[in-house]
Amino acid sequence: MNLAKVSSNGQITVPVEIRRKLNIKEGDKIIFWEKPDGEIVLQNSSVFAVRQAQNNLSDINRSEDEILQDVMDIRSRMVRQNRNEDNETLVARP
Repeated sequence: MNLAKVSSNGQITVPVEIRRKLNIKEGDKIIFWEKPDGEIVLQNSSVFAVRQAQNNLSDINRSEDEILQDVMDIRSRMVRQNRNEDNETLVARP
């Protein structure tokens, strides 16, 4: 178990052990999402985008450029969503 303190600006420092496990490096974006049971999960947004793109691929004959475009589209949507939610407060359920 790891512990992080929330600053007055709402920032946290992700413990080094967690950063290593999630392959999070300086400048990376982290996505927070809620599972159906209310659990909040954090994940490296690049990994999340690639996994979503993989799930969206039903045609194995897609080109590398098409796959890359899917990943870029997903990341763009995530960035837009993040900008829209910047001023909202995240409330985690116990």
